[in-house]
Amino acid sequence: MFNLDTFKNYSRAVAFGAVAFSAFAFAGAANAAPVQLFPFFQPLPPMTAPQPLQPYQPYQTTPYQAAPSEDQDAVEMPARFRRQTVSYATREAPGTIIIDTPNTYLYYVLGNGQALRYGIGVGRDGFTWSGIQSVSRKAEWPAWTPPAEMIARQPYLPRHMAGGPGNPLGARAMYLGSTIYRIHGTNAPETIGKHVSSGCIRMTNDDVTDLYARVNVGTKVIVLPMTERRAELGAATR
Repeated sequence: MFNLDTFKNYSRAVAFGAVAFSAFAFAGAANAAPVQLFPFFQPLPPMTAPQPLQPYQPYQTTPYQAAPSEDQDAVEMPARFRRQTVSYATREAPGTIIIDTPNTYLYYVLGNGQALRYGIGVGRDGFTWSGIQSVSRKAEWPAWTPPAEMIARQPYLPRHMAGGPGNPLGARAMYLGSTIYRIHGTNAPETIGKHVSSGCIRMTNDDVTDLYARVNVGTKVIVLPMTERRAELGAATR
């Protein structure tokens, strides 16, 4: 005979064993390789502490740095070659320029027994000259074109050089008559007080700028002799 109570007890035992077996199997699988049930949920990044607010700093541009000056007149000059007013007895009219070649001075006559004295560079041996001329032209930052005879002596010279701080004629030039001589500045102020040029009169850029402002076209220029041995007038350029 079929016993209903026996069957029920048997069914409960089987069901309990199946559940226990499933739980055991699931636990083993979980220990072997954890399963991510919801892979579409990504973990949040770790939280960091908030950074303190920085005080407002207005935009500041880099300060402008001026280019180094190309004026070489910063060379320390001996006191006697610095521009100065001196006693100077002459019968020449105020405004006259007198070049004292042997002593390397230029005098700008003020009148009343005074003159403004500048240190200058003059022609080297064989290139000094003397005479009376007048300022025929003035130029600021003049260009320089060495004459053929000068290039023949110094073939390395440029055939033409635009005006500027690197030009040997410096900041200003005052041309003397129809000659190729001139009173001009220089980019080599250490040559002031020396006999180094090819006949022109050199001044520092600061001094030649000062003289340039005082001189007009037509100003009389007297060049005193150095020695009897001198270049022919107009045979050199500086």
